[in-house]
Amino acid sequence: MNNAEYIIVGAGSAGCAMAYRLAEAGRKVIVIETGGTDIGPFINMPAALSYPMSMKRYDWGYKSAPEPHLGGRELACPRGKVIGGSSSINGMIYVRGHAKDFDHWAESGAQGWAYADVLPYYKRMEDWHSGGRGGDKDWRGKGGPLHVTRGPGTNRLTRAFIKAGAQAGYELTSDYNGEKQEGFGPFDATIWKGKRWSAASAYLRPAQATGNCEVVHGTAARVVLENGRATGVELTDGRVLEASVEVIIAASAINSPKLLMLSGIGPAEHLSEHGIDVVADRAGVGQNLQDHLELYVQMAAKGRHSLYKYWSMIAKAWVGARWLFTKSGIGASNQFEAAGFIRSKAGLDYPDIQFHFLPIAVRYDGTGAQEGFQAHVGPMRSKSRGAVTLNSADPMADPNIFFNYMSHPDDWEEFRNCIRLTREIFGQDAFAKFRGEELLPGADAQSDEALDAAIREDVESAYHPCGTCKMGSVNDPMAVVDPQGRVIGVEGLRVADSSIFPRITNGNLNAPSIMVGEKIADHVLGKAPLAPSNDAPWLHPDWKTAQR
Repeated sequence: MNNAEYIIVGAGSAGCAMAYRLAEAGRKVIVIETGGTDIGPFINMPAALSYPMSMKRYDWGYKSAPEPHLGGRELACPRGKVIGGSSSINGMIYVRGHAKDFDHWAESGAQGWAYADVLPYYKRMEDWHSGGRGGDKDWRGKGGPLHVTRGPGTNRLTRAFIKAGAQAGYELTSDYNGEKQEGFGPFDATIWKGKRWSAASAYLRPAQATGNCEVVHGTAARVVLENGRATGVELTDGRVLEASVEVIIAASAINSPKLLMLSGIGPAEHLSEHGIDVVADRAGVGQNLQDHLELYVQMAAKGRHSLYKYWSMIAKAWVGARWLFTKSGIGASNQFEAAGFIRSKAGLDYPDIQFHFLPIAVRYDGTGAQEGFQAHVGPMRSKSRGAVTLNSADPMADPNIFFNYMSHPDDWEEFRNCIRLTREIFGQDAFAKFRGEELLPGADAQSDEALDAAIREDVESAYHPCGTCKMGSVNDPMAVVDPQGRVIGVEGLRVADSSIFPRITNGNLNAPSIMVGEKIADHVLGKAPLAPSNDAPWLHPDWKTAQR
């Protein structure tokens, strides 16, 4: 099939959700995806999460440009090049974001995207299972395509982290995706029956089963535009796929702006530099790039309570075999089973720090493992902004990805605060019998200067790029799409993925990316949006005067 009513570029989190909703409504859909199958143990075994994002078979392999405020380091920027996109290579952590994030979107020009507007879509997409670990069922969805579960949370270090948060004076929350994000409690994950539950599993395969959705293997070179209207997509092999109604780009915060610019939509001067004819001069395309940075505050551990005992080849083989035959045991969890969301200071009305606790000391790529435990910590709303630009008009050339990390002076103060607050939590009685020496940043790193040096050398991306095709008012010169995802200045073309986020949300981005796909699908179909919710989120009653 080389024509359909709708062409979706990218079989990732948002693209799969849209494909299902359009196909379910009887529309004919083509989904273009560069990557291949998501079938295989490295993707589907939750505990193997560090492997697929470093495999060329599944990952675009992008790196940032040298980051001047991080000593010229080039940071990895994994993006899924596989069916399911980044939902097939991510850490499977499920965070909706805080209600105030979406209220900010609406206030900044994305009308119809306040929390009251998006909460019904989160409920529609979820099939939530508490696993007996508490929760807030009135705020959660049941029967949706996306299974969301909780790990067992039985590890003694994992339990100690939640207890230590309470001992430090912070709130506990039974469900950070419910009424109350602020506090310490169990993590949610896109895992079902011991396997990764990606957007491909939740949405794309059901879409294909309708008979209305076909996946075409290929790489988009440009959107075909005729008289200011998108009519199809040209692939790098010369094939042209025709769309009788719309083209929808859902290719990631890196590749969506790249494709727009290759198609003549973007900053006119930049396009002209690369010999690209300008169809729509949109200054915001590729700008407003945001991400979460995090530092792994690592502690050595006493005893053998960490996951390090599973790190030998024999133990890994046993874990793998058990998972392969029973889909149970250590291999069936991403091991991120304890979360924390706190405010860094009084005067903030909602959290600006997130913790991912892991009961082992190890880098995200699986290297450097030792007996210990760690919290990934970093500020949620950095003021730094970067950009995605073209290196070449060649569609096969990587774009230039410049995050401009830590370029705002406030970032340094916020990050130091993150480290010191983490140390305080690790210093609580709950960790007394487990706690060894501090491995990273190290006990000697106490001064602002020493912490800044550790930040420069050791922070890593949390792999949450967004914002490069900002959604906003048509009168906003930096907005790329309107609140229905329509590219401003072009007919028949939308963008729907994390690139349209006006500002990054609290936490991991897979859940809000899928939600964007769900909501934009209704706009594409001309449906009335789901009725707004009247549920009001919990805010700390003393937020104006107290940090905890």
